[in-house]
Amino acid sequence: MEKGIVYFIGAGPGDPELITVRGANIMKAADLIVYAGSLVPKTLLALAKEGAKIHDSSSLSLEETHALLAEGVGNDLIVARVHTGDPALYGAIQEQIQLLQEEGIPSEVVPGVTAAFAAAAALGRQFTQPGGSQTLIFTRLAGRTPVPESENLRGLAQHQSTLVIYLSVTRIGEVVAELEQGYPADTPVVVAYRVGWPEERFIHGTLADIAQRVEESGIKRQAVILVGEALRGELKARSKLYDPTFEHGFRRSQQKKETGPQGVAVMALTPGGSELAASIAANIEGTSLYLPKKESSGFAEAHGFTDFKTTFVNCFKQH
Repeated sequence: MEKGIVYFIGAGPGDPELITVRGANIMKAADLIVYAGSLVPKTLLALAKEGAKIHDSSSLSLEETHALLAEGVGNDLIVARVHTGDPALYGAIQEQIQLLQEEGIPSEVVPGVTAAFAAAAALGRQFTQPGGSQTLIFTRLAGRTPVPESENLRGLAQHQSTLVIYLSVTRIGEVVAELEQGYPADTPVVVAYRVGWPEERFIHGTLADIAQRVEESGIKRQAVILVGEALRGELKARSKLYDPTFEHGFRRSQQKKETGPQGVAVMALTPGGSELAASIAANIEGTSLYLPKKESSGFAEAHGFTDFKTTFVNCFKQH
């Protein structure tokens, strides 16, 4: 770790074991730790070395927090600014970095595990699924911080993708009313409360009943709302990545392993050769035509190549 720099650390959702190795190492080495006490659990402070100065920034303004960080750098200390989750998501680090830059103070951001991903892990779910949603949207309701009208929940709901909503559980009824403009009433919803903390809880429901369930639970803050069919955990299709009939750069398909190379390859290198190769390929069933990239555009069925040696070697494997 270096002195003269401010490290912005994503501490993860709450569990001290979910901080990254780099984040933990910086906290262990830090002479000054400034943390958001309202969100970062005090158990993380056990990483601090003996004699480290520790400040809770929850009652401080931006300028007061900046003064602490700048003073630490000025005193030649290793400075750690600790945020919950991942600093890139609703972390308010950009304004802090800008103030540091204005004084010529460098900074480094150490990523962390955001609550949504920790919730998915705890639930044993993935947000994107083969045959289902391939899109994940992070958003929030407008509050003291406005949300552009083009990003309102009604519009986002039209995609019916997997949706993660932060900072909005106190207005769960409003969230549901907006989402009903695009999602079916039986769409799965999970409200994840204080993920990674000892009091972690998950409220399961659908758009039709989640508002009532949350109200009955008494959850008012520090919760993330997860929405979408992917939360059912029902497999719609197998991943191509592990499909034995699918081939990629690191594995031949099982079918080819069992039957050996398939078909015939015809290659050419010159314009005249390309014409002849195309004629041969057209008259032999199951033939694949390989031509230089600049020649291939004139032949609809041709595979264009730029690296002859690699293509030649691959042809022996495939044909």
